[in-house]
Amino acid sequence: MEGHIVIFPSPGMGHLIPLTELAHRLLLHRRLFITFIIPTAAGTTVKPQNDILNAMPETISSIFLPPVNLNDLPEDATLETRIFLTVTQSLPALRQTLTDLTHDSVKKTPSALVADIFGAPGFEIAKEFNIPSYLFCPISAMALVSVFQLPVLDKMYACDFKDLSEPVSLPGCVPVHGSDMPEPIQDKKNETYTQMVEFAKTCNLLSGVLVNSFLELEPGPFKAMEEGEWCKPKIYSVGPLIRSGSENQTGEGFECLKWLDKHPIGSVLFVSFGSGGTLSQNQLNELAFGLEQSGQRFVWVVKSPHGKSNASYLSAQSILDPLEFLPEGFMERVQDRGLLLSTWAPQVEILSHGSTGGFLTHCGWNSILESVVCGVPMIAWPLFAEQKMNTVFLADGLGVARRVKVGEDGVVGRDEVNNCIRSLMGGEDGHKMRLKIRQLRDLSSMALSRDGSSTKSLLDVAQKWCG
Repeated sequence: MEGHIVIFPSPGMGHLIPLTELAHRLLLHRRLFITFIIPTAAGTTVKPQNDILNAMPETISSIFLPPVNLNDLPEDATLETRIFLTVTQSLPALRQTLTDLTHDSVKKTPSALVADIFGAPGFEIAKEFNIPSYLFCPISAMALVSVFQLPVLDKMYACDFKDLSEPVSLPGCVPVHGSDMPEPIQDKKNETYTQMVEFAKTCNLLSGVLVNSFLELEPGPFKAMEEGEWCKPKIYSVGPLIRSGSENQTGEGFECLKWLDKHPIGSVLFVSFGSGGTLSQNQLNELAFGLEQSGQRFVWVVKSPHGKSNASYLSAQSILDPLEFLPEGFMERVQDRGLLLSTWAPQVEILSHGSTGGFLTHCGWNSILESVVCGVPMIAWPLFAEQKMNTVFLADGLGVARRVKVGEDGVVGRDEVNNCIRSLMGGEDGHKMRLKIRQLRDLSSMALSRDGSSTKSLLDVAQKWCG
């Protein structure tokens, strides 16, 4: 029997990409109709999302909801607030779209609505149509544990997490200092914190949670959720879901693959802060000088500097030519060993290239999974969201990353950048990390194999949707 699944992602490429990969993998195992319903905000481009969705198989369609106006928001409104309001103001349009879909004689009434954490307000609309709700978790199982535990932690600690003297103990997880807990829950006075606590309470009413991770990577958190009475819904490990490759085979991004072909195996450091991460001008300078000082070959995806570390999350584009902001003479001094790319690069292809031996990353979960699948050790440079928690997991839990030390001025200095690069690319610590992450690479491949843990989990939930 065919099923019809509605996927309701929150704004931002970081959440859309793994959901499109989920859709691809579902179609490998079941005949399904899948409809993406995309909320949008006025003034942001939908072209990157459109490019990905237009390349999907014919049984996958997409509907962009009318853009909502966020002009009344103050300039200092958090990224989480912007995403949440975009979703909540799109709910009437979601209701109308679901009404239309229930009268579609070809696709039939949806048998499930899948949304990520910020798309969760859509579950209330799904309930009106008696459509089962499933949460898609584009973050680690460890971060999901922190979400389920938030109501407990809220009662346990009167102060903000950053003010705690002892690490926070999460079931099945490596201890986390309070200051490394996810950014959206750092400030109890912020509206986002209250929303997250309320959301955590409703999680136990869901039909299930799909996690973009795999059992062999995070056995502790998955076991804790399976056995803990505090976690009611069925948890499905369905990862690693990463973008399989880029459709556009031209442009400067793919010229870099030819550049990589010219360099020795494992000799190049890839530097990228993801689709949304940005650095200040001062930090951009220090990173540049640190790369220069290290003498290391590198490919660097440069973005225009900004005071907010997540400035390009919703647009995923650099407004100005980012190369103009680099230190004077830098490009000439590193031209023989460094390749600079503006704004975008084919990340999966670069990480899987034999010449790539390390990854300096902001530790977004998508980037982490791509690095694991490709077997590339990391320098962890977290910027926002749950990236500090991810860093703790990588460095302290798995031992596959070295975390940068931030100075008292909030800047990672050039000497620290140099030391981290040299340690990862040529030191004994880097060698140990490389061995460990290659083991994880093999385990990730097994998880997605025909009889792998994630394939079995995905088939389990797909069977429920198809009836």
